[in-house]
Amino acid sequence: MIFIFYILAAALIYLSYKSFRGGIDYLNYFKKELTKPRSMYTPFATVIAPCKGLDEGLSENLAALLNQDYPGYEVIFVIDNKADPAVGVIEEVSRKGAKIAKIVVALKATDSSQKVENLREAVLHVSPESRVFVFADSDTRPAKTWLRHLIAALEDENIGAATGYRWFISKNPTFASEMRSIWNASIASALGPNTRSNFCWGGSSAIRRDVFDKLDIREKWRGTLSDDFAVTRALNATKLLIHFVPQALTASIEDCTWPQLFEFTTRQMKITRVYAPKLWLMSFFGSGLFNLVMIWSLGIVIFSKQNDAAVFAAIATMVVVTATSVGKTWLRLKAAKLVLRDYIPYIERQFWTQNTLWLLAPALFFYNSLAAWLSRKMTWRGVEYELISPTETRIIHRNSR
Repeated sequence: MIFIFYILAAALIYLSYKSFRGGIDYLNYFKKELTKPRSMYTPFATVIAPCKGLDEGLSENLAALLNQDYPGYEVIFVIDNKADPAVGVIEEVSRKGAKIAKIVVALKATDSSQKVENLREAVLHVSPESRVFVFADSDTRPAKTWLRHLIAALEDENIGAATGYRWFISKNPTFASEMRSIWNASIASALGPNTRSNFCWGGSSAIRRDVFDKLDIREKWRGTLSDDFAVTRALNATKLLIHFVPQALTASIEDCTWPQLFEFTTRQMKITRVYAPKLWLMSFFGSGLFNLVMIWSLGIVIFSKQNDAAVFAAIATMVVVTATSVGKTWLRLKAAKLVLRDYIPYIERQFWTQNTLWLLAPALFFYNSLAAWLSRKMTWRGVEYELISPTETRIIHRNSR
């Protein structure tokens, strides 16, 4: 039995080392990208932002989209209900914004997620002169140069799409909000220099209009729940690359409760199981291996009655895994501070929580992966869905409020 422990412990140590090396590459990639000269590639662009309900800080989030340091662009806010409370906020920030903005009302979704239906409608209303489509989530707050950096990557015609990601920040930190931040941060650091393994994130991404049309993305969205996974799958089927833009890492400033934590993380994993099953399996077995080996190691140290090799192996495993995990977290925080400069005090405040809660994150990942295995149903923004396949989504119930 102890021989099995040695094998599993060795596997975990190896994976932990690889993860730490990935953290070094992640930070170095940020530094390299930040040294690039300012790009003069600024084609007219359309920013599309689906909205539903009153996200925390919605006014500031939408205002950030309308006041980008970019010469020519429009913003399309898309909703599915004229009576949505977000409309008042959109109208207010549009009057104050520096750029053209309009509201588009989409039909109620019947065979896809409402967000996808909103996007499919919005692209029909873009300006004829638009050359780049940019997608943003209403619960993120991009920096002033976000749009310029995101679009600059598309000057290279080998790049099919450019993407950023989110970083969760809570003004009133709670256990749940900090757990969500560390859980999400581990996914953020999966992006980097490897353009073949990168994925598009629909809350901060850009694609040239000609690529969007050539790949028939609007049609590929039909029947899907995840807009970004659909775009990623379409690009992976071509020779076009996905470029991660560190400057497009955006802050999501909101608090989080325990139910919201489990709802958000489980929804992400259920989507992953359907659209990227290999990634789901990696998460399932990776988190399972971590939890098993660390608990087993602790048990050996506590209950072993003799000072044998197993005790030393268990202690060594816990020390190495802890050192590499804390190191990876520290590197990730350092990278985030390079681009989220307006939020450095908040990120510095996350130092202790991120460097301790990493120990619990694999347990949450394992729970999410298990929940995704047991059910494909989820509730998202008041609508209950069932994921039948990557191209088929069933709406079970829609909250009428």
